[in-house]
Amino acid sequence: MDVVKRINELMTTQELTEYQLAKFSGLADSTISNMRRRNTVPSVPTLEQICKALDISLSQFFADKNTVMYPVSDMKHWQFFDLYIQLSDIQQALICQVVREMLSKGD
Repeated sequence: MDVVKRINELMTTQELTEYQLAKFSGLADSTISNMRRRNTVPSVPTLEQICKALDISLSQFFADKNTVMYPVSDMKHWQFFDLYIQLSDIQQALICQVVREMLSKGD
């Protein structure tokens, strides 16, 4: 995957400028600018800050276009989804079954 291209796509989708991405991520303007102009791949910690500013998790960042993306604005949601996707298909189905039962009982 072309990481810088993906960042550019997300910036376009969210209508963010380099300045705004830098401000929201806490990164220096020059970091964002250099990354995009020189096509340099950001470090994982830098990418984590960018993802946080874009309101997505790292797993969502690397998901293909056919993957449904849900907004994740809270660390507890990131943790849940990151754990959930590590489960087997059977385990995921069991989790869904438990949640459906909880909802049907009003718990």
